[in-house]
Amino acid sequence: MAKLYVITGPAGVGKSTISQKLAESKKKSVVIEGDTIYNQVVGGYVSAWKEGNHLSTFFEVCFATIRIYLENGYDVIFNYILKQEDMKKIQSTFSQYEKAFIVLLANEDILLKRDQIRPEDCQMKERCLILLKEFQEEPFLKQYLLDTSLLTLEEEVTALEDNRFLF
Repeated sequence: MAKLYVITGPAGVGKSTISQKLAESKKKSVVIEGDTIYNQVVGGYVSAWKEGNHLSTFFEVCFATIRIYLENGYDVIFNYILKQEDMKKIQSTFSQYEKAFIVLLANEDILLKRDQIRPEDCQMKERCLILLKEFQEEPFLKQYLLDTSLLTLEEEVTALEDNRFLF
């Protein structure tokens, strides 16, 4: 049966990088980048953290896409900056599938270094630290947290298969 991996964390923590590496380790898989879907909106675009955003429509599109791939036997790796309430929606919407939920974290220095590797127009700078603080204050269960500060990419991918991330 196909499995859904939900990977979240602050900007710059490595969601896209680990998602790609995890997908490459699977026989039949797809990566759904939340940022790519959110940024498909052009006219009427509002940043996700601002009032008047299009998150409701965004989640409809994401869930429909995830469902199609899961129904066709693909392991799905979905990454986006999520809140506890989003996790609950995902959990109920995809209750019939095996799911892993991972919150990637890193210390401030590592987070800023990773952000600087991005192209200039993609860097979040101070927003990385704001989001890190929000994730540290979010009431995620500790079992879903993975501090990547001292892990290699290969160690991160291996860690994602730990049953503690199942929800």
